[in-house]
Amino acid sequence: MTQRSGELFPAKGLIVSCQALPHEPLRGGDTMAKMARAAVEAGAVGIRTNGVFDILAIKQEVSVPVIGLIKRDIAGSDIFITPTINEVQAIVLAGADVVALDVTDREGRLEAVEPLIALAHKMGAAVMADISTLEEGIAAERLGVDLIGTTLSGYTSYSRQSDEPDFELLQQLSEAVKIPVVAEGRIWTPEEAAKALECGAANVVVGSAITRPQLITARYIKAMSRR
Repeated sequence: MTQRSGELFPAKGLIVSCQALPHEPLRGGDTMAKMARAAVEAGAVGIRTNGVFDILAIKQEVSVPVIGLIKRDIAGSDIFITPTINEVQAIVLAGADVVALDVTDREGRLEAVEPLIALAHKMGAAVMADISTLEEGIAAERLGVDLIGTTLSGYTSYSRQSDEPDFELLQQLSEAVKIPVVAEGRIWTPEEAAKALECGAANVVVGSAITRPQLITARYIKAMSRR
């Protein structure tokens, strides 16, 4: 039986994204598992991570729910986050409590994603829809997902382009759907995370600002170079 997100994450809690792409220095070993453990010790209510290896490692380190995804490039496609049913199966078998899926209106995805959602639910996992617009969030709710993340706002050509969190989308979604909305994307400060809650977010995902030191360092250097 599928768990609903309200049973998974305490309301208004922080979910920390612990991910490192293949070209990044922190990729491999137990680095992400240690990051997750540190985040949970500080009070994080959930972890979001990429790939079977890190899902398995993190599940051994923490007791909070884990949102799993697999980032995979497919030639000729813009769908990057858990693109096929094979990734869904691998994520759930690795122990993730929630499967994160691209649920954008690209390449017929809103139809293609239906069997992926069904499989995740059949295997006992909840589903988080990563969307980029209000219309996609409404469509995702109709498709039966358990929670909606603003993850891909700014990453599709037709969504709002900004260096700041998409608070407007967050507010619109929280008023338009009944399932929990999760704020994710370009949240760099505690103040922005708190504002996301004020805009209606049930939970907030923060990744780069906590777990990607190369990006954190670059922001410091950029600010200092202007002085």
